[in-house]
Amino acid sequence: MSEITPDLVRHLGVLARIQLSDEEVDRLTGQLDVIVDNIAKVSEVATPDVVATSHPIPLTNVFRADEPGEVLTLEQALHNAPDAADDRFRVTAILGEEQ
Repeated sequence: MSEITPDLVRHLGVLARIQLSDEEVDRLTGQLDVIVDNIAKVSEVATPDVVATSHPIPLTNVFRADEPGEVLTLEQALHNAPDAADDRFRVTAILGEEQ
């Protein structure tokens, strides 16, 4: 049996700035007690010889290899640009002032 008490649940509610009714405190006390007990059971099984896992089955990376390919030349990139200056796209200022 864990040490979850109604007073502890009320204190946690205050820390979380959650106003809890008496019915909610009673319900949460039971629920948190079950959660803490289940965590204690898992802790009993987790021994140093048991390897930690994040997934029940092994995962593999499904991404393609990151290999460089053909890239656009500067002229190709700026070919259809509405406005360009100094080998860059020219756009209007966002903040209303030129930088």
